[in-house]
Amino acid sequence: MTRKQYFIIILILGSLSTISPFSIDMYLPGFPAIAQDLGTTISQVQLSLTAYLIGISAGQLLYGPLLDRFGRKYPLYAGLGVYIAASIGCAFANSADTLIAMRFLQAIGGCAGMVAGQALVRDLFPTSETAKVFSWLILVIAVSPMIAPTVGGYVTAAFGWHAVFLVLAAITFLILVGIFFALPEGKQADPTMSLRPKAVLGNFGAVLRNPQFLVYTLVGGIASAAPFGYISGSPDVFMNIYKVSEQEYGWIFAALSVAMIGSPQFNHLLLRKLRSEQIIKMGLVYQTLVGALMVVGVYAGWYGKMGLIVVLFLFLLGQGLTAPNASALSLGPFSKLAGSAAALGGSFRMGIGAVVSGAVSLLHNGTALPMVGVMTSCTVLGILIYFLGQRSAHNYRQAELAGAVPEL
Repeated sequence: MTRKQYFIIILILGSLSTISPFSIDMYLPGFPAIAQDLGTTISQVQLSLTAYLIGISAGQLLYGPLLDRFGRKYPLYAGLGVYIAASIGCAFANSADTLIAMRFLQAIGGCAGMVAGQALVRDLFPTSETAKVFSWLILVIAVSPMIAPTVGGYVTAAFGWHAVFLVLAAITFLILVGIFFALPEGKQADPTMSLRPKAVLGNFGAVLRNPQFLVYTLVGGIASAAPFGYISGSPDVFMNIYKVSEQEYGWIFAALSVAMIGSPQFNHLLLRKLRSEQIIKMGLVYQTLVGALMVVGVYAGWYGKMGLIVVLFLFLLGQGLTAPNASALSLGPFSKLAGSAAALGGSFRMGIGAVVSGAVSLLHNGTALPMVGVMTSCTVLGILIYFLGQRSAHNYRQAELAGAVPEL
């Protein structure tokens, strides 16, 4: 693979990975305007985010078997087509319930990119390179929040919140064109892969029985859900409690996303000296300590607006150490069932994200405590699962490296 091919593939896979971050982040500055226009509350509008996360979680289970059976591109075309149509539906929603329903359909379509992107990393790169490739993708994903809320804030201020969803449809159409002309096929269609429910469930069962997949999917999924607490709660915290404007909120969101840009680059350096398992442990310990400081400080009233921004920045710095390494380790044992494994892992991550988002909305009390409390709970639970399951996963990893277990 030439450097040019490598760059193009990373760019397209990164673009696929940005569909959901853009879909989540770009309309956040419009929450107050959406609530006012649809005659509802911000907490009700937050449910459209929860619906999107539920749709991503459920939809990935659909695409996993389809990607293994029909190859990577045809399910991807179908999913992104649904996404574009649902985005237009969101733009013309005239009630909160309609917006929630369209967001769910938007997620069902958009999650094809998430599953296919991860499966294509496993298809196109050797196992020894996947952690580095996932770090690049995490970097692209981390840049998205710098752009999406800022652009969303200005689009909302200039053209109204409806235009945000039309922009999302246009961006996805351009990505679809790039996939058609420049993305390699990856794993070819496999007619032997049955789509009968019994066979599909059997494949999922084989993936779930793999201890390396199970441990690192749980650890990575739960710990990586912490930013969803921030994403769900930050519009209310900054725009209602601290009274910032839509544009200022976009810039705050962009500034905080810088934290998630630097950590994947640090992860690249650490991978030269440390194993992925060690880096995950380091990231979880760091985020747990910062999270405890964040919760105590908010409860005690130590932080104003800038203080909260700083401590959130410090917390998010650890995000790029856990997610790419957990993704690489969870997919490592799979080749034939890479699509099903990516679907299960992605479904769990988004499902936990939906729970976290819903919890922040449910616990809403007019302070930042629900947001920071839920974020910290994710890392605490993640580190507990890591210590309980790491030995089993490590033993399987060693057996896999020694060739004592078959690749699925």
